[in-house]
Amino acid sequence: MPQKITGGQSSSTSKLPKDWPQDIVYLRAPVYSRKLAPESLKALTVVKADLPPSHQLYSTNNPTSSVKIVKITTSSHPANGQHGLFTNQSLLPDSFILSYLGYVHDTTDTNETSDYDLSLDREFAIGVDASSMGNEARFINDYRGVAGAPNAEFRDIYVDLGNGKVEKRMGVFVLSAGKSGKRAKGIPKDQEILVSYGKGFWTERNKTHNVE
Repeated sequence: MPQKITGGQSSSTSKLPKDWPQDIVYLRAPVYSRKLAPESLKALTVVKADLPPSHQLYSTNNPTSSVKIVKITTSSHPANGQHGLFTNQSLLPDSFILSYLGYVHDTTDTNETSDYDLSLDREFAIGVDASSMGNEARFINDYRGVAGAPNAEFRDIYVDLGNGKVEKRMGVFVLSAGKSGKRAKGIPKDQEILVSYGKGFWTERNKTHNVE
């Protein structure tokens, strides 16, 4: 992955989230790999008029005041000594929290050792990697070893870019309450936001790190 980028990055004078690491570039928009094929770019940036009416458009503000980066100090937490993403306010079920930003790439430009690479478009094998650049969403931990179940999940979203264009991104949402209304009650203030990375993530991670 390139060390120098030309779009989406934070300037040194811009406001950064509290406790943002100095060695990670803060993004307010995705950064695209120069190796992405034209058909991949077309899959991610589409004409607004071509989007089905059922697709809601989202606005994104970074940094967002609804979350905060917190150092984990609980010895039993799998990420003890690292960081997690917590709520600054109570969040209702099914509500949008923030988008997951990073370096958008395909299989020709993949960091095989990254633990921050999220699938963005399976048809074109496009991922978004927040290992060296991203936003607050990169600090979201897996629920395993922390809670009995996740309280948030990743969903595809579209963001209005103006000029009749919309951009496909990955968004983080509070889990819905489900048809019975009992599956989730939202996320209270000062609680950690937790997702499921999926069994596939842990299988591949163990292979990469040679864990038996």
